[in-house]
Amino acid sequence: MEETMRFRPRTTRAEAKTRDAVDAVPRFRQLLPLGIQHLLVAYSGMVTVPLLIGLGVGLSTAQIATLITANVLVSGIATLLQTLGIGNVGVRLPIVMGSTFTGITPAIIVGKEAGLPAVFGATIVAGLLTWLVAPWFSKLIRFFPPIVTGTIIAIIGFSLLPSTATLIAGSNPGAADHGSAGRLILGLGTIVLTVCLERFAPPAVRRFAILIALAVGTLVAIPLGMADFSSVGQADWVGVVRPFEFGMPTFALSALLPMIIVQLVNMVESTGDTLAIGQIVGRDVGPREISRALRADGIGTAFAGVFGSFTVVTFGENVGLVSITKVMSRFVVATAGAVLVLMSLVPKLGAAVASLPGPVLGGVGVVMFGTVGAVGLRIMSQADLSNGRNILIVAISFGFGLLPVGAPEFYQHLPVVVQTVLTSGIAAGGIAAFLLNLVLNRRERAPRTGPEAAPGY
Repeated sequence: MEETMRFRPRTTRAEAKTRDAVDAVPRFRQLLPLGIQHLLVAYSGMVTVPLLIGLGVGLSTAQIATLITANVLVSGIATLLQTLGIGNVGVRLPIVMGSTFTGITPAIIVGKEAGLPAVFGATIVAGLLTWLVAPWFSKLIRFFPPIVTGTIIAIIGFSLLPSTATLIAGSNPGAADHGSAGRLILGLGTIVLTVCLERFAPPAVRRFAILIALAVGTLVAIPLGMADFSSVGQADWVGVVRPFEFGMPTFALSALLPMIIVQLVNMVESTGDTLAIGQIVGRDVGPREISRALRADGIGTAFAGVFGSFTVVTFGENVGLVSITKVMSRFVVATAGAVLVLMSLVPKLGAAVASLPGPVLGGVGVVMFGTVGAVGLRIMSQADLSNGRNILIVAISFGFGLLPVGAPEFYQHLPVVVQTVLTSGIAAGGIAAFLLNLVLNRRERAPRTGPEAAPGY
């Protein structure tokens, strides 16, 4: 029974040696830059979520800055909890945590109708419920064979790829340099540099490929006028995130339902990312590991509600970074979490990272998200893809997963609760893969044989 309950990646003898690499602690001269590399890859997402919600609700610039600082703090603490673990909380794998884009629309709607205290109250409840149901939800892993897991992970990666276009081209279509040749070339140059480092650099340099690409791309962008660090001078040196900055949380049913649905979507995504990182580092991931990961999600999310942030989830782009660099130490990612906590106390550091040029971040994003998709395809290939039913699962799931990416307004006339699920390509595609596998690949009763078998049975 245990064999069916666990997702066991196929590993070679060489890959088995990487198991100890998860618990290895690199020397500090490598630990810090490798951790910062993870931080830089994830930071734009950590800033974007509170920025969009703050703008959508109509907050002032100072209030939005408070949301961003709180989100950085919560992401750092959740990352530390996930990587280092406390008791039965935290999967102890190299996983970065941060706010999810799935919760942006529900948070804006609830924030406009009932205020941010209702959003944060619902976030606390959603986190506590996640912690409570984690052991039961984790047992569903037996319904996540490679065809389902690989499909979900591939959708996570490929559905996030279009977001890099906004970073590269610019978020303001009316800007003079929107989609300019300079921005496109800078984004492409970042990708090319990453490929060249992977191809020609020695292994000791290759593991810093993303960090080098970010640094070189930023240096190139400065004389071209594509990098603006003026906000760094305006930011404070010291800042303290206080709980309930926007008032004591309130608990309204109209706010609770959409946030709980968002958290269910997050649980599916976290399960997929945790299975993926297990595949990459050569660790078996079963119900116990998934339960620990989801408990960390739940506590991190509840903590977010207390400090004025939003639901947290595993970051897929950092899963891709582990796959590219082959640096599997969870303590490297824990270092990223510690630096995030430090940045929340020193706003100037956060402002500096937030000022990295969009085309460079977008170029790195293409590599990261594409790698996550490729990891999904690799896991998917463990299933029998000559089987027509498996092909049908992949085809329909990708359809549901990518439809809202190409047509964001497709479900706009449906109820908000339904929109919350279907407009997330990860949720829609993941649910489709899960259900289609149950329908098409359910175990059929084997026909009886021998003399007792009646003719025509």
